[in-house]
Amino acid sequence: MIATVFFTGVDWAVLFAYFIGIMLLGLFFWRRNNTADQFTAGGRSLSGWLCGLSIFATYLSSISYLALPGKSFVDNWNVFVFSLALPPAAFIAVRYFVPLYRQSGEVSAYSWLENRFGLWARLFASCFYLLFQIARSGVVMYLMALPMAVLFGWDIRTLIIVTGIVVTAYSFIGGITAVIWADAIQAVVLLVGAILALGILLTGLPGGPSEVINIASSGNKFSLGEASLWQISEPTIWVVLAYGIFDNLRNFGVDQSYIQRYIAASSDREAAKSVWLGAMLYVPVSALFLFIGTSLYAWYESHPADMQEVRMIVAEQKLMQAGVSTDSPDYEQQLTATAAELTERNLGDRVFPHFIAAQLPMGVRGLLIAAVFAAAMSTVSTSLNSSATLVMSDFYKRLLRPDSSDAGQVRVLRAATIAWGVMGTTMALALVKLTESALDIWWTLSSVLGAGIVGLFLLGLLVAPIQKRGAIAVFVLGMAVIAWMTISKTAYWPEAWANYASPMHQYLVIVIGPVMMILAGWLISRKKATA
Repeated sequence: MIATVFFTGVDWAVLFAYFIGIMLLGLFFWRRNNTADQFTAGGRSLSGWLCGLSIFATYLSSISYLALPGKSFVDNWNVFVFSLALPPAAFIAVRYFVPLYRQSGEVSAYSWLENRFGLWARLFASCFYLLFQIARSGVVMYLMALPMAVLFGWDIRTLIIVTGIVVTAYSFIGGITAVIWADAIQAVVLLVGAILALGILLTGLPGGPSEVINIASSGNKFSLGEASLWQISEPTIWVVLAYGIFDNLRNFGVDQSYIQRYIAASSDREAAKSVWLGAMLYVPVSALFLFIGTSLYAWYESHPADMQEVRMIVAEQKLMQAGVSTDSPDYEQQLTATAAELTERNLGDRVFPHFIAAQLPMGVRGLLIAAVFAAAMSTVSTSLNSSATLVMSDFYKRLLRPDSSDAGQVRVLRAATIAWGVMGTTMALALVKLTESALDIWWTLSSVLGAGIVGLFLLGLLVAPIQKRGAIAVFVLGMAVIAWMTISKTAYWPEAWANYASPMHQYLVIVIGPVMMILAGWLISRKKATA
């Protein structure tokens, strides 16, 4: 295990300064959140650059902050094609979705579904979103805390609880204005930290950038993947591009947290600016993180002893997840055996945290750890505020108290923020002992439901004649196709049915499902029109 002395007093000072600054930011906006509109939409007065930085910070969660370098370390730059899908998705969002939500005047993204197909569609989408955000918050905090716990010897539960309390507190106190401002500041911390890390990494290599390029090129690390149009069972360039367009339509067109930023912007022009800034900033920044991963590949090729240290760290994490105590009499034997079984693919997400802990100078190390916390907190705070907004708008105000006072709505918003903060933190704590198979079940279910909601929105936008009854039939059909494509790619699909499994890569679920729903809706509408 890496010694805890690596985190010095200067690093602690930087990390504490970050946490204190975030809390003070929430307190600064306390007096500005005395109405429901202020809490959920910031008075609809925020600038496009501010909302855009918030969108970018939300997009770059702690999962991406650690996983993007890990991906290029293990494989290549295939995932960058996903980033290249952002501009066309942003164009569609600016052209169609931003005006749609801005003109509705509603703070809920799913009120449009009710107007289009009925209350069932709104409640289905809202319920799924609320459940998804609990799991998402938990996973983000857990995956942020896990490497920190092993690298520095910190207690993982304490890390999760502290992060949960801080992020819930400033979301509760400051509402969406504090969340968006915090996101913008965290975006700067993320970028500064990443640039500093890359600079130190490159200067630590004798050959600098040229050494990275030579070593990575010999390992084909800059490849974007295969370009075959007909290979649909592998993540080729075209499969990832199609997945990127539809998944980013889910983000920019359906996700409540993004929609709230459009509504919080001061004008249609500023809302459009926020989309373009968030999308276009992520493209070069994702390339930056991928280049960090490629540079780490060159570094660890030149430092095999460090690679062995990463292997032992990952083995410790595996045993921690399995509930094996360090006091176990055969712990060292289990650790050695686990480390020997690990492949390079198992190590990818841990090389960047290890480099931060072992190689960065004091102060800079604290800044990078603050950046990892920032990536997690920006995502979780957004989840809390958007979830509270849906609880108030889609359930309390829509179903329970349509004539509720503004003060009553604010109380519900604050109570829901605490509730979802507690549930997200509890989920993260549960993941400390939860098996990966249980989490896999949840992600499988969420991919099915998420693709279904994308299809429902596109159905309502593109197939004008279809109404409530036809939409229900199309939705059920689409969900069946999506479930088949998703589940047949998992271990839960019976071996006897192997010949009936989907031949397509799992990335295409969110593409084929919605397209099938649109085609089915068009056929039903055409049949009714000719009857």
